[in-house]
Formats: sequence, C-alpha cells, structure tokens
Amino acid sequence: MRQMTRVTVLLTLGTLSLAKTSQPIIIDSYEGQEVNIPCNHTTIAISEYIFWYRQFPNQGPQFIIQGYTTTVENEVASLLIPPDRKFSTLSLPRASLGDAAVYYCIVRD
Repeated sequence: MRQMTRVTVLLTLGTLSLAKTSQPIIIDSYEGQEVNIPCNHTTIAISEYIFWYRQFPNQGPQFIIQGYTTTVENEVASLLIPPDRKFSTLSLPRASLGDAAVYYCIVRD
C-alpha cells in the first residue's frame, strides 16, 4: 500500500517597484506530484525581471529562479513566462515535504 503525503505551499503577495503581483494564497499537492504556482503581474515594465523566492520557517528568503521571457530551468524548478509577460508560472517537478514553504513572486529591475 502506497502512502500519500500532502504538501502545502503557502504563497504571499510580493510588490516591488510600481509593478504589482498577485498569487493564490495556498496550493495543496501530494508528494511526488508537479506543483504549478501562478503569479499575475499585469503592470510589469519592459525593464523588469521576474524573481521567485521561498522562505522556510525561521529562515530568510531563499532565491529560486529568475527570468525575463520564455522558459528558464534549474535543478530546483522551472519558470514559464509567456511573450506578453503578464503572468508567470513556477513549476516544482516533484513536490516533497521539503518544498513546504512560503513562495514569493517579485518583479524588479
């Protein structure tokens, strides 16, 4: 019998510069499943990049990934940014209990 573990990803709103971002407040997933975390940033300026951070309890924010357009990948996650750049999606390929954290989407120069 396979045991399923639920992973909860907490999100917060991130705002820097004049561009504003919005995200859902909470996303639940089961361990081993892909988690896609959306972020809207409809007022992003042409010079701004999209940054994602996560914060574990009693720790400072930890950089995950950044991008300008298209898809960016690293060993932790991938970031999909469509050509209009009005939203982005952070993808965690296989959620684990170690991914349970607060995730921040921020746009800045």
